[in-house]
This record gives sequence, structure tokens and C-alpha cells, in this order.
Amino acid sequence: MTFNSQPDLAYPMTMNSVIQHIGGHRWNGVPVLNYKEEGTHFKAISRQILFEGGPKLAAELRYFEIEPGGHSTLERHDHIHSVMVIRGRGQCLVGTTVYDITGNDLISVPTMTWHQFRATTDEPLGFICLVNIERDRPERPDADSAANLQALPVVGDFIRL
Repeated sequence: MTFNSQPDLAYPMTMNSVIQHIGGHRWNGVPVLNYKEEGTHFKAISRQILFEGGPKLAAELRYFEIEPGGHSTLERHDHIHSVMVIRGRGQCLVGTTVYDITGNDLISVPTMTWHQFRATTDEPLGFICLVNIERDRPERPDADSAANLQALPVVGDFIRL
């Protein structure tokens, strides 16, 4: 099953337009959205949809910002992520490895791979993420998967459920 993650908002980016940067990590006319609609499995994270491709480029470019001490959801899914850190430092889990990440680092999240991002310093962690517009829904770990991940020494200390 796939879904289109675009909310019912009019985004200014089209194939023939330029969106001006307005300072910080914000762009003119691009709303700052909740990371997800509801839940307690993430903390202090926002998203912006910077670009939605058209019929010839079925991709979505998003900017996520995690406040200090915050984290994304621990999840996996069939679609891949291509990520570039553009602000701050933090850590990410990809599979069973925790990586230190900083500006200009590139992260590839393969299909059906557990992943999570955390801001670990006193500054936000900001990253650009490229995904397909049409994609499957994320899967959170069930009790057995969570226990298996928590049993791994470095991973167990890192993950937030």
C-alpha cells in the first residue's frame, strides 16, 4: 500500500519556480509542519516540504530539524532515504550501526532498515531528505524487534522508543 504524504496545503514550489531562502533554515512560503500528526515515539522534530516533483520526477525533498535532545521515530519501510546533514551534529542509527554525523555528511538508508536520527549537542540537527512521493507507510518495531535491538550494546543505548 502506498500513500501520498503531501498535506492539503498549497506549496509554492513547482517545476518552474524559485523559492527564496529567508534566513536560518526557512524558505519563503514553505510552512513548518509537525514531524508526524501524533505519537510519543519522537521528540522535538519538525519538517518542511521543500520540493515536490511532478510527473517526470516523482520525488519529494524535505528538511527536518531536530532540537537538542530530540529524535525521530525508530522505524523501517520499503522505500529508501537519501539524507544530507546541513546543520549541527548528532547521531543516526542505520541497521545495527550508530554513526556520528555532522554537516555535509551523506546517509543512505536502504530498504527495510531500522533507522533513527538524534540531535545530541546543544544545537539543532538539520538535514535534507530525498524520498519518493509515493511510498509505503513506516513500520515501528514490535516487542520482539525492539527487544532484539535493545540487546545490542551500542544500539540499545542509542534508540528511543
